[in-house]
Amino acid sequence: MEPELPTDPQALRQLVAELLAALKEKDLRIGQLSAQLDVLKRRIFGRSSEKMDPGQLALDFASEPSPAAPPASEKETPARKGHGRQRLPAHLHRHRTEYHPAPEDRVCRGCSAELTKIGEETSEQLEYVPASVFVHEHARILYACPHCQENVVIGTLPVQPIDKGLAGPGLLAHVLTSKYNDHLPLNRLEGIFQRQGVELSRSTLCDWVGASARLLEPLVKEMKAEILASRKIHTDDTTVPVLDKSRESTKTGRLWVYVGDPAHEHIVFDYTPDRSRDGPRDFLKGFKGYLQADAYAGYDVVYASQDVIEVACWAHARRKFFDATKTDAVRSRIALAYVRELYEIERRGRTLGEKERRDLRVAEAKPVLDTFKSWLDAEAKKILPKSPIGEAISYAQAQWVALTRYLDDGLLEIDNNRAERALRRVAIGRKNWMFAGSDEGGRRAAIVYSLIASCAALQIDPYVYLRDVLSRLPSTKGADALRLLTPKAWKASLSATLATPATAAAAAVAATVTAAAVAEATAA
Repeated sequence: MEPELPTDPQALRQLVAELLAALKEKDLRIGQLSAQLDVLKRRIFGRSSEKMDPGQLALDFASEPSPAAPPASEKETPARKGHGRQRLPAHLHRHRTEYHPAPEDRVCRGCSAELTKIGEETSEQLEYVPASVFVHEHARILYACPHCQENVVIGTLPVQPIDKGLAGPGLLAHVLTSKYNDHLPLNRLEGIFQRQGVELSRSTLCDWVGASARLLEPLVKEMKAEILASRKIHTDDTTVPVLDKSRESTKTGRLWVYVGDPAHEHIVFDYTPDRSRDGPRDFLKGFKGYLQADAYAGYDVVYASQDVIEVACWAHARRKFFDATKTDAVRSRIALAYVRELYEIERRGRTLGEKERRDLRVAEAKPVLDTFKSWLDAEAKKILPKSPIGEAISYAQAQWVALTRYLDDGLLEIDNNRAERALRRVAIGRKNWMFAGSDEGGRRAAIVYSLIASCAALQIDPYVYLRDVLSRLPSTKGADALRLLTPKAWKASLSATLATPATAAAAAVAATVTAAAVAEATAA
């Protein structure tokens, strides 16, 4: 039965106004939900890249102002990579096998004389020998006086990473590298060792990871102190599911990453049980300089000190405009065209020094930003604030001072991608190990991730580094000696004496493994 409508004209007008307002609210809600659905579908099923056809971004949208695409002549053509098979690295061990003609073929068909060697043709094939576990036997030799049979002395056993432990530094380094660099959960490592005839339980491997992390923790503290001396720090965070015995499901912990500037080129992770502001506040205590991060309100307590200057991320702003393309294609693509022009300027300034890069930004990026800001302010008056494009514009307006801060210093970057790239290893690993066993497990992960991520940034083999450091740390005393074992200092000390990274890697391994052990491993 249809509802009875009022007969009074004023009441009818009031009813129509209420219905129109409800319809408008419903349309807005549908648009928001559709935009959220598109974002989720793209994250799950689509590509993660936010690249769009430059031709689309340069379209002339009627009377809307749109930055022109840079002329084709200004674009640098990237050098093309050569085709064909690449040469195999020279540092790899070569095993030579010679193939001679059969004896009956080494006789001249004309005069029956024996043929002599005049040369050879060689080809290379890459082969693989599975990794092997071997036993390193430590023999402490006893000496005594042959006459009175007193004064017995015995050789001193080197200090080990785990006192009286079964695992040597090489095995510990392998477990850490496999778990935190290659993203192999401990149950898979357990199966790999079983195939090699060695029974190592997950609980044993877990204990080794914990003992190694405690031994490595002082190094990470030194790396943190070095990062806090940077002129700028990049930071971001990601979730970590953590087991909690007091509840049926996992809780959500956080791994924060802090990336130093080029003069303090280390990456340090920090674990917190939640996303409270205490995490970044405590870690960054005493820091003075630029902090580049997203718009998380928890950083406000850090900026309140006035020693820390906020720098925002254009990648975050761009992502919001990209997510709004389905609901407002015209405005979104105009905004993306402005952002694309800013990134094109950054691309051309990538190889410049800090002063030259700043001058380029002031001369070319600032006019683009001024025009973009005027466009944002004008469009904000024409759209619904809670629509996807409205939220994108509001975000850019609210963050504008921090978004344009990169103009002030050539050291700064246009986005926070340096921190986001460092967090990718956590995201990849999370798909394999699924969750951390406890808050303590999260803290252990932060310690090892710090060293492995720093090794990756410095192009160091993490296994070689960890093996050497784990063998030297037990006998290392004092902050100065510890500082020499941080990834950057470790690489510098090797580079000063060795010609190539491959030679450095071989020397680091040779310093911790005896010749007899190497021979035994090869035989095995």
